[in-house]
Amino acid sequence: MTARESGLLDWVTSNQKGERNPFLKEPYNWKTYGGMNMDFWEKHQGTSLEDAKNMFQNSHGEVIKLAQSFSNEELFSKGVYDWVGGSTLGSYFVSATSSHYDWAMKKLKAHKKLVFGRRG
Repeated sequence: MTARESGLLDWVTSNQKGERNPFLKEPYNWKTYGGMNMDFWEKHQGTSLEDAKNMFQNSHGEVIKLAQSFSNEELFSKGVYDWVGGSTLGSYFVSATSSHYDWAMKKLKAHKKLVFGRRG
């Protein structure tokens, strides 16, 4: 979760400074970004639950603070920022937060069901 949020934070702040960076870092693109999840997973195998919770709370707070620094028009109107492409800036915030949280909850529920069966 925090890797997605950190990626969003880095992407927005660097592009605001005029440093043109893509949302997905090399070697990933929209067809191959599933592999990025595996890289995140491997990187955090040794991360404790407590550390993961703290990292999430911090990065989520930073993302919310950054999102609140934009107007609704800046977030949800196309063409406001050329570095966003044909989408809206807000769609990237949604993708890196609520949509990703929904995806993660489904993964956690499936894992719980696999480990504990229906009783969990």
